[in-house]
Amino acid sequence: MALYYLILLAVIQGITEFLPISSSGHLILLPNALGAEDQGQFLDVAVHVGTLGAVVLYFWQDVKTGLMGIPRMLTGRVDTTGSKLAFLLMIATIPVIVVGAILSITGLSDMMRSIKVIGWAMLGFGVLLWWMDQKGTSEKTDTDWSLKDALILGLWQTLALIPGTSRSGITITGARGLGYDRENSAKIAMLMSIPTIVASGAFLIVDTGLNLTTQEWRDAAIAVVLAFGSALLALKLMMRLLQSISFTPYVIYRVILGAILLFIAYT
Repeated sequence: MALYYLILLAVIQGITEFLPISSSGHLILLPNALGAEDQGQFLDVAVHVGTLGAVVLYFWQDVKTGLMGIPRMLTGRVDTTGSKLAFLLMIATIPVIVVGAILSITGLSDMMRSIKVIGWAMLGFGVLLWWMDQKGTSEKTDTDWSLKDALILGLWQTLALIPGTSRSGITITGARGLGYDRENSAKIAMLMSIPTIVASGAFLIVDTGLNLTTQEWRDAAIAVVLAFGSALLALKLMMRLLQSISFTPYVIYRVILGAILLFIAYT
């Protein structure tokens, strides 16, 4: 694959992954805009792995706490901050793994990669994010995260399997509805992305990765590195902006893009 295309792919992923505007939707639209062949889900996951590195680095203290709590969690004890975080992340990830596997096995995941689906998801879930952000309270922080909330947010996250939804956006939407403030909603959404990306990456490597050529592996490696750099910058910017602005600018972008895509799709 041409280097310029890999750069575009990685930069778009890095910028859009942590903004509630759907990175997967933009990755599907890229080849349509350039008249190129769809890069396929494996490269999509490769750039997601790059952004995974960025979120792990940015939230390293929380990630380290969760990793250190895994052994204790595996013994059935969730009485420390680390073991509780590891347990809640596991619970929040189970729904998306189950639903994602069903969609992949049935072929529905490929069927949903269309401009119509992305357009409606951009528009509909964008409006939902705005409504939840405006109506939601800000009484909870990440320390209030509970088993019930983890399961609820895990179910919200399954909607991100619809292209154009935005994994971070739909999780933030659910968190705002549960009463978490904007900054902590984003933080929980980012932490939830870690096991989700690991699971999806492992699944695709087993499913298709072993059959890739050396060139395809090289393209994936380049995409991972480039996505990591752009994602880290985007993540720092978004977390800083959340201290002073709402999600409305992202909603406006989603509504405009969704309307344009639906106009194109139906005309």
